[in-house]
Amino acid sequence: MDDLKRISIKEWDYDDRPREKMLIKGRKSLSNAELIAIIIGSGNREESAVELSKRILNSVDNDLISLGKLRIEEMIRFKGVGEAKAIGIAAAMELGRRRREAEVKEKKKITSSKDVFEIFQPNMTDLPYEEFWVLLLNRANKIIGKYQVSKGGVSGTIADPKLIFNIAISNLASSIILCHNHPSGNIKPSNEDTRLTNKINKACDLLELKLLDHIIVGDQKYYSYADEGML
Repeated sequence: MDDLKRISIKEWDYDDRPREKMLIKGRKSLSNAELIAIIIGSGNREESAVELSKRILNSVDNDLISLGKLRIEEMIRFKGVGEAKAIGIAAAMELGRRRREAEVKEKKKITSSKDVFEIFQPNMTDLPYEEFWVLLLNRANKIIGKYQVSKGGVSGTIADPKLIFNIAISNLASSIILCHNHPSGNIKPSNEDTRLTNKINKACDLLELKLLDHIIVGDQKYYSYADEGML
């Protein structure tokens, strides 16, 4: 590794050090690698904290969503990243998710499939397994609550229609929206997804409920049965 990479951050120009740069130019002036460098604090004998952070990001194609999916044991494989630094990165990613979730809590009324995506995406994007949820609405399409129906493995999870209807009826919901994630990022519905959607839609008619939509969440995109004319 060349001499430039061996230079400690403390030897950089004052304005180029991540912490000082944030103080002088603001947080938006920092790259993702510089922000991570602030979290981990130091690098290793061959790399500065910024260089190490760049290497970590390169391992996930500079995708923050993929970074959020890394497990602690995967992060500590990088030289210079111990358990404490890995936990720090994981905690920062979790705070980001919680902030996104808090931002959508203000929106109580559902007006589009995007509204539903914004509610579930912060919790579902980084999951390595499938989860199935139901969103309950009143007659004005205002949210009554959201409930996890099931969670399973990478390849799928089983959602019991009886449990879904029990939740809806117990909470006096007028309509429901189904939502589950595909950990692969591929939002194309499976045959089982469509069979379940049709089964629940037919049963809703008998129970005087309305199935408004079924959303499949990918990394930063989603599939809507309603938008695609599948309901």
